Amino acid sequence: MAVNYVKTHAGSHSQGWCAEFTRKAIRAGGITLGHTWHSTDYGPMLRRAGFTAIGAYETPREGDVIIIQPYAGGNPIGHMAIYDGAEWYSDFKQRDIWAGPGYQAARPSYTIYRKN
Repeated sequence: MAVNYVKTHAGSHSQGWCAEFTRKAIRAGGITLGHTWHSTDYGPMLRRAGFTAIGAYETPREGDVIIIQPYAGGNPIGHMAIYDGAEWYSDFKQRDIWAGPGYQAARPSYTIYRKN
């Protein structure tokens, strides 16, 4: 359900609402996280909801959620997206794990969370 929601609602480009879209997708999957404006603040909420951080070398699976830290000169609230098993989605369908050229160039740290 979460992945279906985000695929149906994602735009073709960023709308600046990655956390909201990802949070709503997770809620469509039956999990309520709470609310914050900053993507970087969702890690503790995901952990309280039963998500755990996966290892850096583990392959993402459908339903995994990524929290990407901000980078110098970029959006200070970071980025959040959900994986459909093949592609990453937030408020738009991403080309890859990175949410755009700034993240691609800076490659800031990130954590991928999985609900077990």
